[in-house]
Formats: sequence, C-alpha cells, structure tokens
Amino acid sequence: MSTATFSISKIQNIAKNFAIEGDIESAKPFGSGHINDTIFIKNAETNSPDYLLQRINHHIFRDVEGVVVNIARVSAHLDHKLNGEFKTENGVERVLTLIPTLKGSLFFKDEDGNFWRMYHFIEDSVSYDLVSSAKQAYEGGEAFGRFQRMLADMDATLLTETLPNFHNIKFRLNNFYQALADDVKGRVKEIPEEIELIKSYEEFMCSLYEMGQAGKLPTRITHNDTKFNNILFDKNDRVICIIDLDTVMPGYVAYDFGDAIRSLVNTAEEDEADISKINVNMSLFKAYTEGYLKEAGNFLTPEEVESLYLAVFLFPYMQGIRFLTDYLQGDTYYKTAYPTHNLVRTRSQFQLFKKLWSYKSEIKSIIEAEQKVASA
Repeated sequence: MSTATFSISKIQNIAKNFAIEGDIESAKPFGSGHINDTIFIKNAETNSPDYLLQRINHHIFRDVEGVVVNIARVSAHLDHKLNGEFKTENGVERVLTLIPTLKGSLFFKDEDGNFWRMYHFIEDSVSYDLVSSAKQAYEGGEAFGRFQRMLADMDATLLTETLPNFHNIKFRLNNFYQALADDVKGRVKEIPEEIELIKSYEEFMCSLYEMGQAGKLPTRITHNDTKFNNILFDKNDRVICIIDLDTVMPGYVAYDFGDAIRSLVNTAEEDEADISKINVNMSLFKAYTEGYLKEAGNFLTPEEVESLYLAVFLFPYMQGIRFLTDYLQGDTYYKTAYPTHNLVRTRSQFQLFKKLWSYKSEIKSIIEAEQKVASA
C-alpha cells in the first residue's frame, strides 16, 4: 500500500495521535524507500520542528513492537553516549528521535490495521545512493564503525531478533536446496554453473557462521542494512547519523562490514546484465576499511577482525543465493521487472563475488594493515 492511498486529511488525523508541537501545515510523500511508506510533515509554526511519519510494513516486520522498542533502546543508548560529542553545526545530535503517541506508545495502530511511527525530521541533511569518492567511503566507514563502537557496551540480549536468520547462511542454503529439489517452475536446468559455484564455495562460506556457533565471535548490536544511503550527511558532507534502524538487532560485526562492502565496491548496478561491467573499486574498499577500523578497531577481537575478511566474500555469495532461490520459487519475494530479473541479479552478485575473490590477498592485507594502524 502506497502513501498515495491515504488522503491528506487521513494523514493529518494519524499525525495528531502523536505528541507533536505546533500545527500541521502540509503532508507529502518523502524519500524512495521500498519497505515502509514515509510522509514529511511540515509544521505551520516556524519555531516548531518538522516530522517524518512512517507506516511500518508489518507484512515484513511482523513484530512491530519489537522493532520500535529496539529503535528506542538503541537511540537512547546512543543519545547517552553522544552527550554532545558528535553534533552538527546547529547543535542537532546525531541520533534519531522517536515521538511517542499521546497515550505514551511508540507506535499508533489505525482502524485499518496499519502501524505508524513518528520521528523528528533532521533538517539540512542529505543522503547518497552512490559513493562518488574515497572521502565519502571513508566517512561511511567511520559512521558505521562509530555506530558499532558506541553500542559495543550495550547488552545485545535487550534487543529482539526482529528478522530471524536474516544473515544466517545455513538457513539461506537450506532454502536454496529445498527450492532446487522442488523446482516448481522447471528452472533448475538453466542454472548448472550457478549450482556448481554455490557448492564449490559452500564450506568456506559457512566458516563465519561456524565461528559464531563455536563462541569465537561475540554477539553485538548490528545495523544489518548498511547501504550507503542509510547515512545522513550535512551540507559539508560530514556525517550526521545512521538512519533506517528497523533491522537493528543482535548479530556479528562482520555482517555490517560485509553488507557495506557488497554495495560499495561494485562498479555496476546490482542487476547489471552485462557482467563484463562488474568489477571491484579497491580504492573505495581501502577508504571504507580505513574509516571503519579507525572507529571500531580498538574494541574488535582478533577473531572479529578475521571475520571481516570472510564477510567480504560471504555477502555477495549469500545475496546471489537469495536471488536464485526466489527465481526457482517463481519470483515471490523480490519485485521483478522482467521474467529473468532475479537470474540476472544472481549472476551479477556471483560475478562480483568472483571479482572480489581475485583480490583476496589484497583484501586481507588491507584489513590487517588498517587494523594495525587503528590499534597502534
């Protein structure tokens, strides 16, 4: 359901259930998110803040209360840790602020069963879908490294696992092999090379999971969706804060690192059909790693540093498996623009994995060198 489905008067009535200041001047759709619907609420009072109203997609995030409680707890911890340490020029603290309802709840459920939440709108901020420079990559690495550092002393058991098995490679492989056996669309015959690649690297790709199961990796609080456009910058390209905290939950730090690298270093789009255009921008990898370890390097264990290397390869491999599983099942999860879209996405991710694999020695050396600098 799109925000276009809701009238302005409906949006205004929903917004009035939250403890906002001033009066609503206008409401209009905001951003380009694919999961939740977001509306910008303009305040009629010039000295009162503007707001972002979001309809939470409860079909994906079925534990709505768990999601908003996670966000509230993480935001409160960050707010306490910041204590003025990181502020924008106009004094805005670098943390999202949830607005409670008039009844004190963190979300509002309307008569149609839709769930809503409200944030303060962060003024004079910008986000980027694509990274255009090493400086931006460094800033992004710093931002997510700082995010993890400030949450490193928070008890991860306080948070709900809102998306169980989200980055569990064993779970993703089991789903793939089940889809392979069922072959409901008769597509298995199209993918012999993809099957061979998955099987060839399966043992290596499960090594990070096995480290975790063996207790070698501490469970920490992780973001789990470290796309670059989930970082807000000010007008001078300095980081304000990390946004889109719906997936914040217990995990391993390598999850955030691997996911960020997957989306950062690819020289082509995620669904590029011409795989000859896919390569790895190693200068962006180095810059992100330097920024990340500058902030996170001092609290990471040696095993966690080792796991960063593993995650670089795991995430394009795992994302390829997810696309391929959906293709075999008839394209029921990801939106597709044409019949083979998920297969094209699969091959794009697997090509990115192969390109990263060809740089494995350099990747390992960069991580080790930047960790030495960070811990010196």
